[in-house]
Amino acid sequence: MFHFVQILAALPVKILFPAKLIGKENIPKGPCIIASNHTSNADSVLLIVNTWEKKFFLAKKELFKNKLFGWFIKHMGAIKIDRQSSDVGAIKKSLKVLKEGKKLVIFPEGTRTNNENMELGQVKHGVSMFAIKAKVPIVPMFINRKPKLFRRTKIYFGKPFTLEEFYTQKLDNENLENASQVVAKKMNELRDCALNSLTKKS
Repeated sequence: MFHFVQILAALPVKILFPAKLIGKENIPKGPCIIASNHTSNADSVLLIVNTWEKKFFLAKKELFKNKLFGWFIKHMGAIKIDRQSSDVGAIKKSLKVLKEGKKLVIFPEGTRTNNENMELGQVKHGVSMFAIKAKVPIVPMFINRKPKLFRRTKIYFGKPFTLEEFYTQKLDNENLENASQVVAKKMNELRDCALNSLTKKS
């Protein structure tokens, strides 16, 4: 069902919201977490229609209120999460995805950021917790601007990295915060590299 929905959505999405993926070869085979800045509700869809392999992503429960849209994103790989509580069910599903050798997309800021310089907001602990528990690599991803009709968006992927130094440590707030700072550093490095390349071309 996933590839059927993917193909169904691909043509209109690619026409209305064209995107160019740069560094896609950095996405490894096997399980990984793709950690991206968050510009709009279309971010996950852009990634999914422009790559063939199924990827799962966390989506706030409010997006499922519309039954048609909820059906669509569910079959595109959405995992419903209640952001107002500790959603144990969503956490278990996400870990299961990774342990089954699949890919999980997370927006670690937890909300959309649309400042002029696309500066990353506070990186929450979700990415580091999942990466440490599942022992999988993280691929930083950067979207250069909010997708708009008929305007090309560029999506960059950095080199995968691991949080291996935290695998044997206790998952307390201090260690999760330190691990999250590593994630933020890698994401910001990719952002700076992407923006520098865009500046040179303009």
